[in-house]
Amino acid sequence: MVSLSRWLPFLRWPRPDAALLRGEVIAAMTVAVVMIPQSVAYAQLAGMPLVTGLYATFLPMLAAVLFSASTRLSVGPSALSSVLVGASMIGMAEPGSAQWIALAVWLALLAGAAQLAVGLTRSAWTLNLVSSPVLAGFSQAAAVLIIASQLPHLLGLQGPLSSLLHQPRFEMEGLAYGVACVVLFDLGKRFWPRGPTVLIVLAATAVISFLTGYASRGSVVGALPAGLPSFYWPALPDWDQLRTLVPPALVIALVSSMEMAASAKIESQHDGKRWDANQDLVGQGVGKVVSAFSGSFPTSTSFSRSAITLYSGAKTGWATVAASLIVLLVLVALTPALYHVPSAALSAVVVSAVMGLLKPRVFKVLWGVDRVEAVTAAITAVVTILSAPRIYWGVLAGVLLGLAHFLYLRLHPRIVEVGLHPDGSLRDRHLWKLAPIAPQTYALRMDAELDFASASALETAVVEHLAAQPDTKHVCLFAQPINRVDATGVEVFRALRKLLESRGVMLHLIGVKLPVERVLERAGELQEGPLLRLYRTDAEALLAFGRFMRADEPA
Repeated sequence: MVSLSRWLPFLRWPRPDAALLRGEVIAAMTVAVVMIPQSVAYAQLAGMPLVTGLYATFLPMLAAVLFSASTRLSVGPSALSSVLVGASMIGMAEPGSAQWIALAVWLALLAGAAQLAVGLTRSAWTLNLVSSPVLAGFSQAAAVLIIASQLPHLLGLQGPLSSLLHQPRFEMEGLAYGVACVVLFDLGKRFWPRGPTVLIVLAATAVISFLTGYASRGSVVGALPAGLPSFYWPALPDWDQLRTLVPPALVIALVSSMEMAASAKIESQHDGKRWDANQDLVGQGVGKVVSAFSGSFPTSTSFSRSAITLYSGAKTGWATVAASLIVLLVLVALTPALYHVPSAALSAVVVSAVMGLLKPRVFKVLWGVDRVEAVTAAITAVVTILSAPRIYWGVLAGVLLGLAHFLYLRLHPRIVEVGLHPDGSLRDRHLWKLAPIAPQTYALRMDAELDFASASALETAVVEHLAAQPDTKHVCLFAQPINRVDATGVEVFRALRKLLESRGVMLHLIGVKLPVERVLERAGELQEGPLLRLYRTDAEALLAFGRFMRADEPA
């Protein structure tokens, strides 16, 4: 049973009793009043038929929680994933058409397969390819693009957004619905954060729209098919289309995984438990595959809805099961209630949700932490906006910049000459203006692994010092930060020893860690001799070195 529950986490759920179910149902209702309108609105953002937003919530949410280690993740349409879906297929098909749906389904299958492969092979470390600054830059740019895409509907604008600059024409009732909804949503967040503001406002707009006959004059949701989604088996696209879908599918998988990670970490910290990233990736992949076979688009994890689920008192995955039953009820019996909701109100739902992503101050914070990472975030944001509608290039550019920066740091390790500080510690002697440890001595520390990327930097530092100070008699390498040595590192270490021996320079090796020591010993490079001394600690080395230097002084 233990091995089975590892692959089927729902087997570890507690058996429900009346008290547990009561709390779980209340939590499910709390999140459902936000989730249902958002799901419909995000389907519009993805260019999909609106009912597919509910399809992407019903079974995918249930399937994902059954296979996830984190049981309170709100899986379904999200703003970032939905805008990626819509942007990825522009020019390939007409939004909302059968071909568009088929391509969206393939996006879900490809992204889901990628997450399943990563999770099943226990390779969640690949999530580290997307750094926090890259996701921050993409999120800011995507939020701007999402809001811009919703402004025509929100403002009742007759024509594209660019018409705002050339005698714009507004449909005033649509403008009133959109602006009023945004204002009311914002007031609800401020003064009634736990209340079902979105649902109440949408219900009110539907009633007003019905009473005034707005459907005959403006844009409304219209008729949505009632009932459960049918099994959808997509036709295989041609090779060019499939090849075009692969990059955005991988980006959707990456962004979705990062959204999942942000929510799952909050849950694991709340519960004081270890986060099983690989199992949660399996759950996300299963959710996407189920969404595809429901005829819908790629799902993700909503951070805001997951937080609502967690803090509304949900304890287990039974809350998600209850939420899926609520969505089932809506699909079977309540879709006609959405008919008269103005399209401007749905756009207001998207804009209100995405406004929470807009945090331009994040660039200032990153600048204070690391200017290179701040620039990486800014370039990611700029490329995302400039590459629109192919906004996935922003994430790919950010990932490449992050990897380039990482590689640069590996190729240029921090190597400092150390001196003895008055507090007894060894510090950068040039930064702290310290005297050398002893005359004719070069004491250095390399804060990196001794491998193919960094070994040449160590060799260069020693060679350049010997060239500048030819009277050097002692080289002290404080090796505590060196955790690993590879074949290239051994080769460079051997070359350094030969160079120092040829000049009669003694090498003092301090604090070599066991993994490094074993490799160097197997290579035959740690036999102590007249020109090699080994020390376990800094204190031992300094004491021995002091005695050694005094012994060298003339009588």
